[in-house]
Amino acid sequence: MPVRFDVITLFPELFAPFFANGVNRRAFERKQVDVRLWPLRDHADGNYRRVDDRPFGGGPGMVMLVEPLLRCLQAIRRDQAAAEPPAPRLPVILFSPTGQRLTQQRVQTLAQGPGAVLLCGRYEGIDQRFIDACVDEEVSLGDYVLSGGELPALTLIDAVARLQPGVLHDAASHEQDSFSDGLLDCPHYSRPEVLQPPAGLLPAEAADLAERGVDWSVPPVLMSGHHADIARWRRDQQLRLTAQRRPDLILAARARGELSKRDERALSEFKL
Repeated sequence: MPVRFDVITLFPELFAPFFANGVNRRAFERKQVDVRLWPLRDHADGNYRRVDDRPFGGGPGMVMLVEPLLRCLQAIRRDQAAAEPPAPRLPVILFSPTGQRLTQQRVQTLAQGPGAVLLCGRYEGIDQRFIDACVDEEVSLGDYVLSGGELPALTLIDAVARLQPGVLHDAASHEQDSFSDGLLDCPHYSRPEVLQPPAGLLPAEAADLAERGVDWSVPPVLMSGHHADIARWRRDQQLRLTAQRRPDLILAARARGELSKRDERALSEFKL
């Protein structure tokens, strides 16, 4: 069965270009990921199809109303039940700054599951009664605030789509991504083997590059043809980069018992 995402949104037009472009479009064309858009205003009352109102207690912004959301979710449940074969009850995910941060491990779980209902909030927020009654999980992309949930929904769908079989040209591509094994990815290089420094650099630019110690050559180990040495180099670079930029991931991997004695020696040699 495909991974099914039912997206509740006020701006369905934001999604169409995404499904037609990029390597992940294969997942949508093959229906490995089935995305169904549910414009919330189609389930609102009145001539203005109102979906929001002022908050009780005062304050800035508007709050998304419960009733249109309930009607939209009920329509989704009916559509899921009428599918062939019927879709299971999919969890409702709300994108919110108060949610748990999205991780690669959560994406991998979703990619192997039946899907979810993705609720894209707008304005000041959603009436808490709908959240209490209907939302199963709140997800955040990070410690910042966006105008709505459409970009997080696209991010989640993209992350899930690229994990579907046959979507990427090489399945090992996502297996070696950052976070797939709990660490950041290692650096990558391609042709030419030796790159000439850019011509016409200003003195300040040349001094900055020299101070940063930029090496214009590909690390020799990557051209050695010795696969074991290359694997060790890549692992060491993963450890170095992760320890420098995300030491919390090193601590978590250590707590899970995922660092070998050799890993620990490498970290010690890096003085990290």
